[in-house]
Amino acid sequence: MDQLFDHAASSNGIIVRVSASYLPEQSQVSEGRWFWAYHIRIENVGDEPAQLISRHWRITDALGRVSLIDGDGVVGEQPLLQPGQSHDYVSGCPLETSCGSMEGHYTFRRADGSLFEAAIPFFPLEAPATARGN
Repeated sequence: MDQLFDHAASSNGIIVRVSASYLPEQSQVSEGRWFWAYHIRIENVGDEPAQLISRHWRITDALGRVSLIDGDGVVGEQPLLQPGQSHDYVSGCPLETSCGSMEGHYTFRRADGSLFEAAIPFFPLEAPATARGN
């Protein structure tokens, strides 16, 4: 099952696994727009429940331009993960260059109300050579 995911980070009892795919059908290379989908699996390997409250992304393109994205939950949800449970979702990322990267963290709330962060691993976004444009 874990072979599906290319990148993983473990922190504070949470494992975040990521796999990214270039989507040529969503990209418009001639207009300088490349698009990737990424699949995330969040696993609670700790011994207490944890609710995902928010996300923080750092997205960097090939020219070094950085976008910081913060928001509540993931794709409109704030899943509560019991020990041993996981949550999967798929989202997307457009860039104005044919490659870049993403990384970040999720903020979780424990049952006692305390907050903690779980790392989202660094992962590259790379279009195939045939989709690089000029």
